[in-house]
Amino acid sequence: MTETQGDLAALSRFVFRAPKWYASLGFALVVAAIAGVAAFDSEFVLEDAWQGVFFIGVPTIVAAVATPPIDRRLGGQLTPNRASLLALVCEVFLVAVLVVAGAIAVLTPLGQQFVFDALTVGLAAVGAIRLAVLLAVSRKSLVVTAIPAGIQTATAAFLVFVYSGTARYVEVGGPLVQSFLSRPSRGPAEFGAVKPLDFAVLALLCAFYALAVVVFVRVIDRPWRRSLGVSVLDFGRGFIGHIAEGSNELEEFFAALGEEAVVPVSVLSARRSDGSEKARFVLPMVHPGPMGEIGGGNLPKRVAKSANGLGFPPHATAGHDFNLVSEREVDTLLDAVSRAHDRIEYSTTGSPPVRRRVGEASVTGQAMGDGAMVVATYAPGLADDIDYSVGLSAVAEARSHGVDAMVVDAHNANDGLTGDDLGHVVPGSQRSFDLIEGVGEVSAALANAPQGPIELGVAWDETPWTASEGIGPLGIRVAAFTVEDETAVYVLVDGNNMEPGLREAILDHIDAGSAEVMTTDTHVVNTVESANQVGGAIPDDELIALIASLVEEALADREPVEAGMATERARVTVFGNDRTETLASHANAMLGMGSALAGAFAVAMLAVSVVVFLFT
Repeated sequence: MTETQGDLAALSRFVFRAPKWYASLGFALVVAAIAGVAAFDSEFVLEDAWQGVFFIGVPTIVAAVATPPIDRRLGGQLTPNRASLLALVCEVFLVAVLVVAGAIAVLTPLGQQFVFDALTVGLAAVGAIRLAVLLAVSRKSLVVTAIPAGIQTATAAFLVFVYSGTARYVEVGGPLVQSFLSRPSRGPAEFGAVKPLDFAVLALLCAFYALAVVVFVRVIDRPWRRSLGVSVLDFGRGFIGHIAEGSNELEEFFAALGEEAVVPVSVLSARRSDGSEKARFVLPMVHPGPMGEIGGGNLPKRVAKSANGLGFPPHATAGHDFNLVSEREVDTLLDAVSRAHDRIEYSTTGSPPVRRRVGEASVTGQAMGDGAMVVATYAPGLADDIDYSVGLSAVAEARSHGVDAMVVDAHNANDGLTGDDLGHVVPGSQRSFDLIEGVGEVSAALANAPQGPIELGVAWDETPWTASEGIGPLGIRVAAFTVEDETAVYVLVDGNNMEPGLREAILDHIDAGSAEVMTTDTHVVNTVESANQVGGAIPDDELIALIASLVEEALADREPVEAGMATERARVTVFGNDRTETLASHANAMLGMGSALAGAFAVAMLAVSVVVFLFT
């Protein structure tokens, strides 16, 4: 992972789930009541609270309830939870505007009219905020989107129109209509300052603000369309859908970016004497990202569940360019897993484990029949993903020594997303040559190693920890292979990398001749934060104690097995070469420049508002 990709991964700090619609509306009514007590000055406090609920809360409720069906009828896809959250945010924004305006009116001679001018600006801004969000979520034309976007502003304006008595300035209808459209006696006394011109100014400001939203969107959208051929609104819609509802809308955006890739899918299976599968190691050469369950984010769980025995889905040598664009692509990989599994030729013999260190790379390998599992780590040095081409070169190096190997990235030591170098092992780096040469030395040793009967024991615990603590649904899995009285223990933690030094602390407590600790690099843990590594939130002693007990359980579970390995190729759609970097740079630039540009637009619109008020 590069620093730019790390910044993109850090977008997960914005990930959250929208509260249920009734929770948002309940909070909105509370805010409205408090604002009413602060804004109105009637004889009773409860009456002030009621006026706040009526004049501030009712527009929020109407917007929350009416926006989803209207938006969907017009071809949009806003859900009740999102609509309620949006209405609440707009209400809080409007209350904040009124509070600031009220404070200024008290401290200066501007008076009550200034507060209503601020209310006009606030209502127009609410319409602009809703328009921008609905454009991103529903992706419809400006005219169509303006209908549901204007509900909250229109409702608030209508209530002020009726209860300020503005209708008395307009000769519309007869006495019956006037009685319903003009109720100044039932409204707050503060509404007496409202004039018909205020509504004309509101309409004019809404038009200006809507135009500003369109210009702003087109300005930030242009680089995306030119470089990636997609719209930033598609990214925004998908991201909002994911953070607010946990939907997979973001996959549609990634699918438009994707490129077809051919990836090896290796399967190493061990079965008992009765033919039942005891364990299965599956290594599709893709990256389990980008985040949450989007794309291949939950690939390890899907792979593990597809196994008849205990599934082990370690991390392959692939970076973010090989993220799957959608969860549907996982099915393609699982089909390849099934084909490879059916082709396995089992053997009752394997080799003792072999370990070599070349430069920073420490490589552990063990032959199983005609295949071999090779696990590489740079620990105690810090590293993240190994580039796809580096992994392919390592596999080719193993094959040159007559060994068909699955090369696993242990992914077990990193310091998160800090620093200029996040540990990505790229072609041409010294680390890439260390890995290739290390795999070559191990493969040469395995090709000449004596073989003997294989014994295998396994153990598994879901653990008491959750994704928020850096542990995915697969928990911790242990496999112990014994050949010729030499045992290799493989510990697989369902997490995304490990805190520095934790791997060494775990190995110190494992009672076995050779051992390695791996992580799956699952990205379900990254819906909490971008760097949520194993050991970051869990006490080391508790994690080590659980792993040590699982190792003992696996050693006690050992029994004779036969094992074998086969590899198939799968055609899947992944992000593509350099697409992740391009997407990351655009997203990061949008966050940096977009916020500044939004601020500039806001200042410009505020200046326009001042000019409008000066000439009206």
